[in-house]
Amino acid sequence: VQLQASGGGLVQAGGSLRLSCAASGSIFTISNMGWYRWAPGKQRELVADISSRGRTNYADSVRGRFTISRDNAKNTVYLQMNGLKPEDTAVYYCNADILDVSRRFMNGWGQGTQVTVSS
Repeated sequence: VQLQASGGGLVQAGGSLRLSCAASGSIFTISNMGWYRWAPGKQRELVADISSRGRTNYADSVRGRFTISRDNAKNTVYLQMNGLKPEDTAVYYCNADILDVSRRFMNGWGQGTQVTVSS
């Protein structure tokens, strides 16, 4: 099972980006999916996560600006980021709790995608 993230880039403050992360392989089901970020000199931070039923959770720092969603048919999670600020600059990683077809559980990580917000 693999997680492939995409959508990062360079944007000016106030701009928008949309991240995507698709899970592929021998997947039976995916429960929780989420996005974390890691900036130099800071601890890894949970940005947002979403349950299989669509219940969402956001970090206070992004609530009202970011929106997490998922397409269960495509095993994909999205992060729409609006009103970006320089402090949002980080490497963003997707994460998912996956049960494979052999009913083995794994917590998977994508490869990380850089988001840079210029002031």
